[in-house]
Amino acid sequence: MASDEGSVRVDSWIWSVRLTKTRSLAASACRAGHVRVNGERVKPAQAVRVGDEVRLRHAGRDRVVVVSRIVRKRVGAPVAVECYVDNSPPPPPREQTVPIGLRDRGAGRPTKRDRREMERLRGL
Repeated sequence: MASDEGSVRVDSWIWSVRLTKTRSLAASACRAGHVRVNGERVKPAQAVRVGDEVRLRHAGRDRVVVVSRIVRKRVGAPVAVECYVDNSPPPPPREQTVPIGLRDRGAGRPTKRDRREMERLRGL
């Protein structure tokens, strides 16, 4: 089930310790450049070892974890928490997050003017 020596693929480790829901999401995050190991972008097959710092941008949040244990298969949540040290910044309070403009149900497709107003609100 768990091993404390050697190395394992970064996408498999991210999935095993439940930082992503599926392994394919972890692999696509690596390919998109959202995963860094020791400050460098990595491919899904990059080896991760005990002591490495893994930075993951997932679901609009930055996760910074230090590998404390190597696991090769997906483990339960209580065991997964023991496999890394979480150094992530705390999530911003809900009051600080920008509300996404929601349209009323049945309002139809947004017009060009509506789209420009939504982009202006989002800061795009």
